[in-house]
Amino acid sequence: MVEDENLEACSEVGGGEDERKGGFFDCFSTPIYWFKMLANETHWSFVFGVLVVYGINQGLGGAFNRVGTDYYMKDVQKVQPSESQIYQGIISIPWLVKPLWGLLTDVLPILGYRRRPYFIFAGLLGVVSMLLLSFHENLHIAFALLSLTAGSAGAAIADVTIDACVAQNSNTRPSLAADMQSLCALSSSIGALMGFSLSGIFVHLIGPKGVFGLLSIPAVLVFLVGILLDEPFMPKFSYRQVNQKFVDAGKAMWRTLKFPDVWRPCVYMYLSIALSIDIHEGLFYWYTDSKGGPSFSQETVGFIFSIGSIGSLLGALLYQNVLKDHPFRNLLFWIQLLFGLSGMLDLMLVLRLNLKFSIPDYCFIVIDESVSQMIGRLKWMPLLVLSSKLCPPGIEGTFFALLMSIDNVGLLSSQWGGGFILHLLKVTRTRFDNLWLAILTRNILRVTPLCLLFLIPRGDPNASILPTEILGAREEAETPENENIELVSLVSSVDGK
Repeated sequence: MVEDENLEACSEVGGGEDERKGGFFDCFSTPIYWFKMLANETHWSFVFGVLVVYGINQGLGGAFNRVGTDYYMKDVQKVQPSESQIYQGIISIPWLVKPLWGLLTDVLPILGYRRRPYFIFAGLLGVVSMLLLSFHENLHIAFALLSLTAGSAGAAIADVTIDACVAQNSNTRPSLAADMQSLCALSSSIGALMGFSLSGIFVHLIGPKGVFGLLSIPAVLVFLVGILLDEPFMPKFSYRQVNQKFVDAGKAMWRTLKFPDVWRPCVYMYLSIALSIDIHEGLFYWYTDSKGGPSFSQETVGFIFSIGSIGSLLGALLYQNVLKDHPFRNLLFWIQLLFGLSGMLDLMLVLRLNLKFSIPDYCFIVIDESVSQMIGRLKWMPLLVLSSKLCPPGIEGTFFALLMSIDNVGLLSSQWGGGFILHLLKVTRTRFDNLWLAILTRNILRVTPLCLLFLIPRGDPNASILPTEILGAREEAETPENENIELVSLVSSVDGK
């Protein structure tokens, strides 16, 4: 109903203008009204928090981290692509224990606050780890992995808090679940677009270690969010109840997971991600190889990834405006099929078939990256919406973190599976004879989840999915401690900025 009112307001604003001018105005006014609608329905601080965590810390910072880490492993640590693939999986381990961070933020307040201390800790962890990587000379690979993993833990802890807000708002406002996920995706994609556009330039100018130094800035912003967070103070919290709350949360999660409507989508999400093995490091080493590959520079690699972010952004927009109301199962069938077919572009590139059609490597890889990222985003969006709808009231943050950790275990399985394939096919820093076979294996595995679509519910994506037994406990589960998080304005004199 709120969306309809905003759309009517849009039409009233443009009613007095001519048709051409009104259409031009709507291009700018519609997103503004959409942001205003979300801010009014969920509180502006929720929108602001999403922009900080998803847009700056994960989007912009994640883009710098990805390119910087790729070149750090290749040029500074000088490891093989299969080893780099394994190390990338190790760095992602903090994301596998997101339920732990979720439980801590849900049931263990520190100094009377449930959220602030964890944001502050996450920011400090990111700052220290990134500065250590930046300033230490000849850091051993073990300590480098430890620092990168610590930075990843900081990002994961900050992510859990925002995920809790998204899940809680999705339960209280089911009709806005897709809009909130679109806000997260758009923030992340726009941040990633900016980050990838600049990352290659900065890697070229200051090197991967200098890029790690810059990554301390997003961590500082996370720290500031912890300082400015406005949440109720609990001076009389009984820490003796913490153990019981952990037990209650565990029982609630187990009770929820036992329902077929919950565990079946979880199985599908894990298998669909794990079976799509990741061989990114093998392709990255080939991109930058001067003999067997196209020998792309740092700036070119960053620009290619930025084009991929545009594809991801287009995927989020396409889902928000066209596909968000389609049933999960039907949508995932076509997206998974396209996901497998899009991998054939990598095969054509490595086999140099694009040159036979007079398409330069640079142009072809730009098309390849944008298409694959767009389809990847389309595949991810319905899974996120589905995950947010599976969270029981009272432990939204913890359970959403559990679902995301299942996805991250799938990503880890995908990365390590890809590393095993690269090692088995003897793809090294300078040898890429069997890279095409690794790509073909990946493409075949990508379409296998089509056989598992029976695990996904057929229902309306705008309706609630949780069983009535769980939803009936909503009022008992909701307490004043679970109120929405609000952020203090950064500039108190300027409202709405």
